[in-house]
Amino acid sequence: MQKPNPPKTEAELLARAQRIAGLSLGEIAQQYGIAVPSNLNKEKGWVGLLLEHALGASAGSKPEPDFTELGIELKSIPINQQAKPLETTFVCVAPLTGLVGNTWQNSHLKHKLTKVLWVPVIAEREIPVAERIVCTAFLWRPSDYEEQLMAQDWQELTDMIVLGEVEKINGKHGQVLQLRPKAANSSAKTKAYDYEGKPFMTLPRGFYLKTAFTQYLINQHLRVI
Repeated sequence: MQKPNPPKTEAELLARAQRIAGLSLGEIAQQYGIAVPSNLNKEKGWVGLLLEHALGASAGSKPEPDFTELGIELKSIPINQQAKPLETTFVCVAPLTGLVGNTWQNSHLKHKLTKVLWVPVIAEREIPVAERIVCTAFLWRPSDYEEQLMAQDWQELTDMIVLGEVEKINGKHGQVLQLRPKAANSSAKTKAYDYEGKPFMTLPRGFYLKTAFTQYLINQHLRVI
């Protein structure tokens, strides 16, 4: 089966998501002749790429929402059989320089989270990758309250970066967002500035949604298959 064309409407996208709900990753992969890895240790993005393929995402590696024409980002989220998120959700790389004048409204993070199609996958470690089950997807547009929480966290974390305190940021900062290292290995470094304004090299950082927040979203929207 060929990769489908990008969906033209939200309704078409949701219908496609509904059709794969209840299927295993192996069943979906078989439809498109895609090999299933034995584990995801070195292929952490494989599930997301499979779902992008099956649903007709068009952005590829471009810094745009996955369904470019609809302005919708696709996020798979591994959960256990009690619908509890198994890990934080990566959103985008966090810029560590050139932040003067940046606002939440023009941030890449807000752009990524304006509209999200969440696809939960029952993915406990003991379940072979091919047997992991796709659950009912849901489309999320942040409420004013949810966006306010994200904006506050973005501002706090961005202020710390601008003030040269990126190395002091840990998982306790932020109510719903987390900033933490995002690199394939410890030799990957990027430029940042210390509190004296001097440049230094550090690990790249990424913005993640905390599990308490994604659990809150799941509780509001999810019906487990």
